[in-house]
Amino acid sequence: MQKRILGKDLEVSAIGLGCMSMTSGYGPPADKCAMIQLIRTAYEQGVTHFDTAEAYGPYANEELVGEALQPIRDHVVIATKFGFDIDIQTGQRRPGTNSRPEQIKAVAEAGLKRLRTDRIDLFYQHRVDPNVPIEDVAGTVKELIIQGKVKHFGLSEAAVSTVRRAHAVQSVTAVQSEYSLFWREPEKTLLPALQELGIGFVPFSPLGAGFLTGQIDEHTKFDPTDFRNLVPRFSPEARKANMVLVDLVRSIAQRKGTTPARIALAWLLAQKSWIAPIPGTTKQQRLEENLGAADVEMTYDDLRSIDETTSKLNLEGARLPEAALKMTGL
Repeated sequence: MQKRILGKDLEVSAIGLGCMSMTSGYGPPADKCAMIQLIRTAYEQGVTHFDTAEAYGPYANEELVGEALQPIRDHVVIATKFGFDIDIQTGQRRPGTNSRPEQIKAVAEAGLKRLRTDRIDLFYQHRVDPNVPIEDVAGTVKELIIQGKVKHFGLSEAAVSTVRRAHAVQSVTAVQSEYSLFWREPEKTLLPALQELGIGFVPFSPLGAGFLTGQIDEHTKFDPTDFRNLVPRFSPEARKANMVLVDLVRSIAQRKGTTPARIALAWLLAQKSWIAPIPGTTKQQRLEENLGAADVEMTYDDLRSIDETTSKLNLEGARLPEAALKMTGL
């Protein structure tokens, strides 16, 4: 597996593993023992970057990742997050965000225990808190870095202005946000700013929450607990309209003798050398498929053809429900 550098010196595998779906988001939690094995198999196949968060469960995902990675802890990068309003003691999630300094410190301490480690490699603010100046957030994480409990600071779904303000207090190593052929908004202002500042980019939902794999159409039924039931662009009507994008990716995959998922990920990897996507899965077959994207070569003509074709598409549906969009800093 190729390696990439986020920020100044955080080395990660070119393709990481987003672990959220193992415990939440896309339906009922998967079998714990199977997911521990999947995480360890990912490492055996070259993955060194594992992404989790206190909010995924809450807590269940960090506990899973901590147990899975404990035997190989010193060989991997663990990224986790703070920022939602979750009661530290009970795990009850309340509406809104909470990035008060005392909460950040408490989340870090609890996360260290659940992750079975003495340091968090990459600590993201999961969502910007409108009630806490980002300078205070960055300053608190800086304290944790000085104490050795955190190695690197990250932001998720943050606006460029927020990134700049945070970076002035504590160097930001990575910004995480949605980015794929299904959602290219970061190209407008975020990616240029990250390049200027020397900050890495970690795209989540790099396969468009599964849509770009070609395995979903307007007839697909999701589990009642799957968040995609609430997402406008996953309405049956939007899925039907947006199949033109999947058809494009599928045609390129057929021409190159590979799969749509690999084309979608290879396209991302070809955008910038400091982009390291974190596709998630609960299936061994999909893990191997995703990791194979690192070996797919996207030529200049491939990339130009994709840009020319996608520029003419009008994709339908918002990427998140309205309430969730309001919680982003974008």
